[in-house]
Amino acid sequence: MIQRFGSSKRMSEAVVHNGTVYLAGQVADDLTQNVELQTKTVLADIDRLLAEAGSDKSRILRAEIFLADISDFADMNLAWDAWVPADAAPARATVQAALYRPEVRVEIVVTAAL
Repeated sequence: MIQRFGSSKRMSEAVVHNGTVYLAGQVADDLTQNVELQTKTVLADIDRLLAEAGSDKSRILRAEIFLADISDFADMNLAWDAWVPADAAPARATVQAALYRPEVRVEIVVTAAL
């Protein structure tokens, strides 16, 4: 069985299949914020979506972080390090990427266990 959350014609915010939660890339709504604040907003959205699907951040298996500018790495990590459980850090990759709008500083995709 496949469950979809926050679905539209184009995408779903979250999909659950076979005990795994797949989240779509999350970006901040307020794009006037710096990368640290955008990251905090994105992480709060991830918390909400994981809870809706029946999981939480301690069950994240993998995180993919896309930064518009890799020089924002340290500032993004200020928010990430305060959020991620110390004993449950997921596998993670962080890359610089051209994001869909220049104001988007960070996009995060996670996969979690139920």
